[in-house]
Amino acid sequence: MIAVRSTATIGALCALGAAMGFTMNDMAIKYLSEDYAMHQVVSIRSAIALGLMLFVVMPLTGGFSQIRTRRPFTHLLRGLFVVGANMAFFLALAAMPMADATAIFFVSPLIIAVFSVIFLKETVGPRRWAAIGIGLLGVLIMIRPGTASFTLVALLPLVAAAAYAALHTLTRKLGVTESAATLAFYIQLTFIVFSGAVGLAIGDGRFDTGGHASMAFLTRAWTWPALADWPFFLITGLGSAIGGLLISQAYRLCEAALVAPLEYVAMPMAIIWGVFVFGDWPDTWAWAGIVLIIGSGIYMIWRETRNRVK
Repeated sequence: MIAVRSTATIGALCALGAAMGFTMNDMAIKYLSEDYAMHQVVSIRSAIALGLMLFVVMPLTGGFSQIRTRRPFTHLLRGLFVVGANMAFFLALAAMPMADATAIFFVSPLIIAVFSVIFLKETVGPRRWAAIGIGLLGVLIMIRPGTASFTLVALLPLVAAAAYAALHTLTRKLGVTESAATLAFYIQLTFIVFSGAVGLAIGDGRFDTGGHASMAFLTRAWTWPALADWPFFLITGLGSAIGGLLISQAYRLCEAALVAPLEYVAMPMAIIWGVFVFGDWPDTWAWAGIVLIIGSGIYMIWRETRNRVK
């Protein structure tokens, strides 16, 4: 019993640390999105993170033997889900306030519940369907379809949330045989390969029309980073490496029902970064959406935990 509690505590601390690392990464990427291409930022970020994994984390956690795996295709599939989730979310960050994008992204527990019905043929009771409906209402309030405030960019965090939901199914499956360092290593490797390929294809900036912030972030030409911007690149690398390692460890050690609520720590942190770094304070409608999405997500996780105890 003591060992179980100790494992749960370590997993919880890992989840909190991951949330802090990821929000620092998001803040730095939003800052860099005004001057650099997304695939360049991700390439540099992942190169820093991979170097940290290879020369600091792995020597301290079992050595380079952790690179070996018997499940390369599952790692590849998981990596593609992570790439999809990150790219969609980063493109949203370039044009949206951090708090708004983060809140819409946190609809992921609701998407997981819907996926469980569609793909796993599980049963969702009326209370959880009500929570899903309330959460989706919160999303509608934030993206405001049919009004002048609506933009297609607001749908990108929803795409990211769907990919993130699929990701954690594979994380739980791989975590039985793979270490957290192994999981994090292959994620960063996938990022480097993907962003490098995109950079080779469109990194000359020939598709950049200087228009919408998200499109400019996607199509902008690669440039040599200014010295003053390197601290932000370092923050992206450190935040990604530490966050990826800790969240993989958290989901390896604990049930998703324990880890997922702790990831919501990222919400107040996103608001803080948005206010103090970018001067973005959520308006009344955004606050209403945030409350509905976060509240319904936490309720869904609580119901799942209660049902498992029964």
